[in-house]
Amino acid sequence: MNMASIGFICIFSLIFISAGTATTNAFIKVQCKTENVGRYGQQSLLECVVDTTQEDVTIRVVTWKKDNKTLLVFNKEEITKQQPGYMFAEPSWNKKNMNISLLIDNTGLKDEGDYVCAVMTDSGTDDNKTRLKVRAKYKKPTINSVPETVTENADSTLVCISSGGYPEGRLSWFDEHNVEWVKSAQMEAKKTESGLFELSSKLPLLRGSTFSKYTCVVYNASGDKEDEVTFEIPPKKEELGGEKGINSASKIVAPLVVIGSLIAGLLLVVIVYRRRSQQARRHSTAPLMSDHQAVPYIPGDEAGFDVNSFCR
Repeated sequence: MNMASIGFICIFSLIFISAGTATTNAFIKVQCKTENVGRYGQQSLLECVVDTTQEDVTIRVVTWKKDNKTLLVFNKEEITKQQPGYMFAEPSWNKKNMNISLLIDNTGLKDEGDYVCAVMTDSGTDDNKTRLKVRAKYKKPTINSVPETVTENADSTLVCISSGGYPEGRLSWFDEHNVEWVKSAQMEAKKTESGLFELSSKLPLLRGSTFSKYTCVVYNASGDKEDEVTFEIPPKKEELGGEKGINSASKIVAPLVVIGSLIAGLLLVVIVYRRRSQQARRHSTAPLMSDHQAVPYIPGDEAGFDVNSFCR
C-alpha cells in the first residue's frame, strides 16, 4: 500500500469518527448554568444536567475539572476520585440520575473561575462549561475621629473602615442632609492575606464648617448598599452652657412658683376667715344694743348718785 492510500484511509477514518461523534452527541446534551454566584465561607452550587432524547440512559463517566485539575470523577459505577470539599449536589446520586451538579463546601476565593463538566453515557458523550463568581459581604463600618474629640473650632478627620468583603467595593460619606461628599473623601482599598478587601476612607472636616452628623455607607462591587454607620458631632460648649443655665434656672424658679402659690392660697384663706368672723360678731352684738336704748335715761340716777345732795 502506497503513502497516498494510507493518507486517504486516515482522512476517511477521521471524517468517519467525527461524523460518528456528531451523530452520537445528537442524543445527549450537557446543559449548564452559564454563571453561578457563591458566598464566601458557604456552600456553592454549579448547576449542570444531562439532557437526552433517549429513554433509560445510563451514565458511565462524569468528570469535573477546574483549570485542568480534576476535582471529581465517577467511573464504573463508583466515585474514583474526589478532592476535599467537592461532591455531587445530590447525596444519593447514581448512574441513572441526570442531575450532575457540583456542590462546593466552604467556598473560598480559590474556587472562583471556570469549570468543565464532561459526561459519557451509553447513548453518547458531551461536555460544557460553567463559571463561579465568589462574593463576600462587607462588615458593618466603624468610624473613628482624629483627634478623638471633634469640635467646630478646630480641624479634624473622620476615618471609616469596613473589611471582609470581596470583590473590591467602595465607601461613601453623607451629611445630615443626605448630601454625598465625593470630592473631599479619600478612599483606599487593601487586599488582606485572605484575599478579602479592607476599605478605608478619610473625610477631612474644616473648622467652622462641620455638620451635626456624618454617615459612612459601604457598597459592594455591584453598587448595592450593604451597611452603614453614623457619627454624631458633639454640640458646642455654648449650647451646652445655655441648656445647663436654662435647666438650673428652671430648677430654681419652679419651687419658688409652688411656694408662692401656697402662700397666696393661705393668705386668701386667712382673709376670707377674718371677714366671716367680723360679720359673725356684728350679727351677735346687734340685739344688745337695741335693749340698751329701750331703757329711759334719768339724770342723776347712775349708781344711786343724788344730784340734789351733790348741789347742797
